Amino acid sequence: MQATLTPIPGVVLLQPKVFGDERGFFYESYNERVFREVTGASPQFVQDNHSRSVRGVLRGLHYQIRQPQGKLVRASVGAVYDVVVDLRRSSPAFGRWYGVTLSAENKLALWIPAGCAHGFLVTSDVAEFQYKTTDYWAPEHERCIAWNDPRLAIDWPLEGEPQLSAKDRVGLPLAAAETYP
Repeated sequence: MQATLTPIPGVVLLQPKVFGDERGFFYESYNERVFREVTGASPQFVQDNHSRSVRGVLRGLHYQIRQPQGKLVRASVGAVYDVVVDLRRSSPAFGRWYGVTLSAENKLALWIPAGCAHGFLVTSDVAEFQYKTTDYWAPEHERCIAWNDPRLAIDWPLEGEPQLSAKDRVGLPLAAAETYP
């Protein structure tokens, strides 16, 4: 597995070794020992999530102010534009974002440590998105940053207006949101 550091401390783009032939392909989507070696992180994953969405669905930018979750994310079907926003005030990248296309074709994964908001936009006809988390979902602690906050100025590859959940329509600007120390 190849690891690429991003401009946000602790956020790591992961490219697996893929073995393919006329039958198809095989790769390890997660190996604890290799993950620890390439990221320097040793998370304990407690929950796996899987979502399916259609083109133009934007989910996020979500985080939990208590029980913050580290996430290992990837697209197993289709493609998404995945975005991370650093919400750690102690970080030199506080308030900055990083975006990357994750797809079934490129097989990339992204490690997002606790303390970051996360969201994605579906850029294919359909996408299935899978992620491991380091803490359990706690809806009472869930928060949402506005996907279109002008201060963040995220360059979403939109084709028209995104499809949003009711929760995502009322996300707060970063300036008004709860953040981490």
